[in-house]
Amino acid sequence: MIRKNYGSLVWPLAVVINGLIVLSVCSPKISLLPERYLSFLPRLNAILNGLTFLSLLAARSAIKRKNIMRHRSFVFLAFGFTFLFLLSYLTYHFSAASTRFGGPALLRYVYLLILSSHIVLAAIIVPLAMYTMGLGLAGNTVKHRKAAYWTMPVWLYVSLTGVIVYLFIAPYYKS
Repeated sequence: MIRKNYGSLVWPLAVVINGLIVLSVCSPKISLLPERYLSFLPRLNAILNGLTFLSLLAARSAIKRKNIMRHRSFVFLAFGFTFLFLLSYLTYHFSAASTRFGGPALLRYVYLLILSSHIVLAAIIVPLAMYTMGLGLAGNTVKHRKAAYWTMPVWLYVSLTGVIVYLFIAPYYKS
């Protein structure tokens, strides 16, 4: 068991990650490659979100069966997929203009509702997931369980709605 205090790393890292995400969407595009070479990244992002979702379900199933090592492996896998997602997301959004939803108005409201909740909870899940994992790595089982009670459903929601947002907007990406 690793016995360290990861709390001092969580907030600065979460601020940096969330700051990079905001900057990537709001900043002028700086790509050295034409946008058409990056057109596969939104689909890759959705796949990585889906794999994160499945890994989290497997982690949840493992811990319900009291298989801590399998639970830990699937949580690490989910973090790995999330890290790859972050790299892909930042690459795409630093390089390509945002895509607007072009569907009917009623569907647009549904899309914006899902997207808004996804964005807010994605910003929250960054520090929450790191904090919860830090508690688990530190062997603080009681606090880890309490934090995971909130972390798991939020992370599942964020990863699933990431896929749903992609499905809504996929027809409007430039190829």
